[in-house]
Amino acid sequence: MTNDISSFSSETFDAIEKRRSVKHFDETHRFTDKEIEKLLSLAILSPTSFNIQNWRFLIVKDTELRKKIKSAAWDQPQVTDASLLLILCADLKAGEKDPQRYWKNASKEVQDFIIPAIEKYYKGNDQLQHDEALRSIGIASQTLMLAAKSAGYDSCPMIGFDPQKVAELINLPKDHIIGMMLVIGKAKSPANPRGGQLNLDEVVINDRF
Repeated sequence: MTNDISSFSSETFDAIEKRRSVKHFDETHRFTDKEIEKLLSLAILSPTSFNIQNWRFLIVKDTELRKKIKSAAWDQPQVTDASLLLILCADLKAGEKDPQRYWKNASKEVQDFIIPAIEKYYKGNDQLQHDEALRSIGIASQTLMLAAKSAGYDSCPMIGFDPQKVAELINLPKDHIIGMMLVIGKAKSPANPRGGQLNLDEVVINDRF
């Protein structure tokens, strides 16, 4: 018997369909440290090239720091009102920092092949390292948003902020970049209706353009 994906009913499908970018959160709701740890333990299962795990998840708990970041984000209320504010960063030089640790559970044969390949692939190619960082952040952010939605919470990915100012506020290392901010919490009001999705035939190409 062949499975028909169109007939599947799953929490994952529901989370994808119901996930929206919520702007207004219950400012009284807060996550426990255990809940935050659970979300991030799922985020680090997100794939990264060569398993270099180059994402870095900065949790902003300090209320005064949140206010300063809000000021650098056009005073958007979700920065301070959401239960959790994450700044999704990446280490641009992750591939050069003790890469053996990314493959510590692999066989020696695998380690001997892939660890030198990491250096060969990334060394001296700053653009590739930058692009790789943003890919990793994007994948991890979607993991977080879908995990949050599956748990009954909402989220909002954010690029509406001054990255240089936020970098200064969080003491971002010189070899790191900020990809986006992500807020997660309990929605106080639902998101607006979807603005409109393009038809598949406008965005799906078979074989060649």
